[in-house]
Amino acid sequence: MSRSASKREVALYGLLCLLCVPFVFPTWWMVTSSMKPISEIFSESLLPSEWTFSTYEQVFRMQPFGQQYWNSLYIAVIVTAGTMAVAAMAGYAFARIRFPGQNVLFVVVLTGLLIPSEVTIVPLFQLFQTLGLTNTHWPLIVVPVFGAPCVLAIFIMRQFFIALPPELEEAARMDGLGRAGIFYRIALPLSRPALGAVAIFTFLHSWNLYLEPIVYLSTPDMFTLPQALTQFVDIYGGPMWNVQLAAATMTAVPILVVFVLAQRQFIEGLAHTGVKG
Repeated sequence: MSRSASKREVALYGLLCLLCVPFVFPTWWMVTSSMKPISEIFSESLLPSEWTFSTYEQVFRMQPFGQQYWNSLYIAVIVTAGTMAVAAMAGYAFARIRFPGQNVLFVVVLTGLLIPSEVTIVPLFQLFQTLGLTNTHWPLIVVPVFGAPCVLAIFIMRQFFIALPPELEEAARMDGLGRAGIFYRIALPLSRPALGAVAIFTFLHSWNLYLEPIVYLSTPDMFTLPQALTQFVDIYGGPMWNVQLAAATMTAVPILVVFVLAQRQFIEGLAHTGVKG
């Protein structure tokens, strides 16, 4: 490698490190501030004068944080698995099965992206209240899997399946596979990059859901994490910043883990337009 090329690489990496600062600094501030006394939260110091982990203990004393953590985790996992299943089947149907009104129906489905969740939340609340499902986690599972949040996942899966060469299906039919066999044995295994992208953004959406839990849930044992983070206040109703930041730090861990483990699938899923040769 020439010296000029080496200098260009050093300059490029230096520029990338500089551009990372606005994204990394808030996380650094959140983690370090969670270990500061509350009087130092808004000081100019980047590190605590005295490191303390008592704030993490307070998180669990003030709220049933372990139960709330479990609530968010299992809801996000179920919603992610359900969305992947629905989006894969619907996307394959729109991409590979010809039926009357196919394009019109797909346009109708896509209109779900244009409807804000705030518009539908009142009638949905009335529906779940009639069914006796308020203050349960059913609304937080059913609505994302079968409602508008699933539309983007269906669109991604449809675009992926459209790009698959039709020769794959023809060869599978010659081997005696029917439509279901082609989907489960050919199309679905090839769609792992797209499914990875769907899984990541669906998990993030469910994990960060805030408005719907506020509307549907009313008892601390049923809260999810975004709702629980607003409950760390002192006796006067003022926010306990260091305790909130400790809870926020623990809340961010699964997101970082999921993205680090699946970032390659996420990038491939969004950029993939066919099968690798």
